[in-house]
Amino acid sequence: MTIRIALAGAGYIAEIHAQAIRNHPESELVAVVEKFPEQAAKYAEKYNIHRVFQTIEELVANGDVDAVVIGTPNFLHAPQAVAALEAGIHTMVEKPMAMNTAEARTMQAAADQTGAKLMVAHCWRFDEDVLWLKAHTDRLGQIIRTKGIGVHSNWGPAGWFTQKELAGGGALADMGIHAIDTARYLLGDPEPVSVYARIGTYYRDFDVDDTGTILINWDNGVTSFVETGWWQPHMDGPEAATQLYGRNGFGQIFPTRLEIPDPVEQQVEVIEAGFPFPREEHCPQVMYNRQMAHFVESIVHNQTPNPGAAEGIINMKILDAAYQSARTGQVVEVK
Repeated sequence: MTIRIALAGAGYIAEIHAQAIRNHPESELVAVVEKFPEQAAKYAEKYNIHRVFQTIEELVANGDVDAVVIGTPNFLHAPQAVAALEAGIHTMVEKPMAMNTAEARTMQAAADQTGAKLMVAHCWRFDEDVLWLKAHTDRLGQIIRTKGIGVHSNWGPAGWFTQKELAGGGALADMGIHAIDTARYLLGDPEPVSVYARIGTYYRDFDVDDTGTILINWDNGVTSFVETGWWQPHMDGPEAATQLYGRNGFGQIFPTRLEIPDPVEQQVEVIEAGFPFPREEHCPQVMYNRQMAHFVESIVHNQTPNPGAAEGIINMKILDAAYQSARTGQVVEVK
């Protein structure tokens, strides 16, 4: 069984998804949706795509596809996903899932109505370092707190990423969400209880945030601290770097290892994961290949993908609460 997949968007992330589709034996890239004809033509030629559409509605009417991967600007995520899902087309959407929680819920409703699969591309759940640490968290005992990094130092994106009307949010929606989802995944996907955030724009003239610090309290008693930003003068770790502080020890990714103290011997056992750091490529193609494989297999085996709508909505609720907290200066309960 071959899953025929279309891509919505022909930018940077679409290139990565295209390679992931090509690398999976049960998927085929058959169509592209792209507003700008020149970009669409280049992309179609590069990947030997014969069907090109300017809108998702054209794809739905004529595309003859099983699934679509949405890698367009954030403001298009919900309308494009809803159009595809209502037509029964399985959908994977880039992070953040939508502009806000309300939009994300419309996507979930569309998927529930037709039974089409809805996956959110929180890619770090498929990274080998993250998976190694998750497999070893029991060694740490009860987790008390976490620290996560979603920062670009001395760099930041341009274009639609920096426009609130098109992106919804700035560095938090772009980078912070990686740190938030990675911490939540490592903790076993607890529910958020409350959020406190300080968010601002200090390094560039944007109408979105380039700096943020967020505290998330989870229903399992853990508190997560997240740093997010573009153009920061320093960062404590690369994208999605996460630290776990447990009663019995410490674990982290990038570099990936455990530190288990022995109070009797008064020494610390260091357990290295054995992965190279720094990496040759911090966001490796193989991570996206695993993500695509999970999406395809969810379709083939009629299983709910993870991360799916539920995980995406939780992250959107956290983002909404963080922006509200930053506006009001208050702790915001997540409901």
